[in-house]
Amino acid sequence: MSEASKRTTSVSRRQFMKTVGGAAAVAGMAVGGVGLGGQALAAPGKMPKKWGETYDVIVIGSGFAGLAAAIEARNGGALVTVIEKMVVPGGNSIINGGDFAAAGNKLQKEQGVQDSAELMLKDMLKAGSYLNHPELAKLVADQSNAALEWCQQYVGAKFARLNFHGGHSVKRAVQTVNASGSELVNKMLAKAQELGIGVQTRTKLVRLVVNDAGRIVGIEVRKGYRFPNETSGKAAFLKARKAVVLGSGGFSQNVKLRQVHDPRLNDKFDSTNHPGATGEALLAACQVGAMDVQMDWIQLGPWTSPDEKGFGLVPLFCERLVGYAPMVDPATGKRFIKETGDRKVRADAIILLGHPVLIFGDAYAAPKQVFPNALEKGLASGAIRKFDSLEALAQHYNIPQAALLEEVARWNGYVEKKKDPQFDCMIFPDAKPTVTPPFYAARLWPRVHHTMGGLVIDTNAQVTGFNMKPVPGLYAAGEVTGGVHGAVRLGSVAMADCVVFGRIAGRNAAAEKPWS
Repeated sequence: MSEASKRTTSVSRRQFMKTVGGAAAVAGMAVGGVGLGGQALAAPGKMPKKWGETYDVIVIGSGFAGLAAAIEARNGGALVTVIEKMVVPGGNSIINGGDFAAAGNKLQKEQGVQDSAELMLKDMLKAGSYLNHPELAKLVADQSNAALEWCQQYVGAKFARLNFHGGHSVKRAVQTVNASGSELVNKMLAKAQELGIGVQTRTKLVRLVVNDAGRIVGIEVRKGYRFPNETSGKAAFLKARKAVVLGSGGFSQNVKLRQVHDPRLNDKFDSTNHPGATGEALLAACQVGAMDVQMDWIQLGPWTSPDEKGFGLVPLFCERLVGYAPMVDPATGKRFIKETGDRKVRADAIILLGHPVLIFGDAYAAPKQVFPNALEKGLASGAIRKFDSLEALAQHYNIPQAALLEEVARWNGYVEKKKDPQFDCMIFPDAKPTVTPPFYAARLWPRVHHTMGGLVIDTNAQVTGFNMKPVPGLYAAGEVTGGVHGAVRLGSVAMADCVVFGRIAGRNAAAEKPWS
């Protein structure tokens, strides 16, 4: 049986057992769920005697998904507000690497890269072990380039570079001019302000308010909230005449919650996420009957470094070198996995070794492929190191020198032939043998990066309840949802997912009939 077959088989068994266990858990949770027969089991909760503020659409979260939803809802004629629990807006989106996967984009055409939405979908499904909800994944692939162009032409964000991420068949990630999601977030915030959309920071969602008919009619919040003090702020009620949209992100920073779904991911594993990625909005939705899916698929980024905190600079160094340079186990000096493999393939292989690994490139590959600021800043911080020879590199990291030199020579032979018979690494046409000093290196150790699971949504971005019907008045987009990516999210598809479904959620929320 092939490794892919083994992986798919084990996934199927695991998901079967989780589904059975999940159904039992739901059956035992009469309060806070919706029965499979379609009858609401949850008490609607206390309706406020008086609403403090009234809007048509309330958006939770101020990252890519939330802001896309808010902008499109406003363009649909709705009165919109955005709430954000942190002191500044942007969430994970403002600190991400700024790569947007878009099939058939302009830079691909200029560089002669052949791509299509069908190929992007094929890559997404393969990486996701075919656990992706195909209709959702297809929407992301089909609308990815239109979403990118909306960000450029309507929002005003600038993109300038075409990159490759492991698991994709071709280069299709278009990167912002500053190699950061802040370029898009800040332009979205400016557009929101232009449209009259308020962003209320330090305002934390406490619960979704449900009326007697089972409809989401507003939210309870704490205003003046100071993360992470759960007693801070004052209670307030915001009425949503049409809908609430969740764009609140994932739960990578919630150690207890992630260990519920994957007990291995204890506090020894750091996260790339901002501190507020703790998943309360997702749980609030589940408490009023929303269905969750694939919560135990939690992605670790294989390109983070133990020599810096958070997301850092090394991911921008590492991901631009795959397909141009080797990655080795310093204990043996040998390659151990496909450098251009998807995130799970690489992260699992590194964790199996049990210690940090090394990626390095020469004077041709590193300055040519790596975003310049990442290389310069990484060298300044010490997360990236520079060596005059491979021998010096081996000595610094205590790598068996002869084994390393032999492995580099083997790698160089693969590069010359543009074929890796050992691990089937994708070697790019302009790759050259790793021979020219100086050499640049960084250590790698995985961090919790993305939670693939979340709320079940349909193609309208409406949240599905345990009665298998849409939860009235509730939409969601981005990392708070599940099903789009299956077992593994491909790098750079998050931006596409957030913007595509954020726009859909916003348009459909604005089109809802007011409940009052």
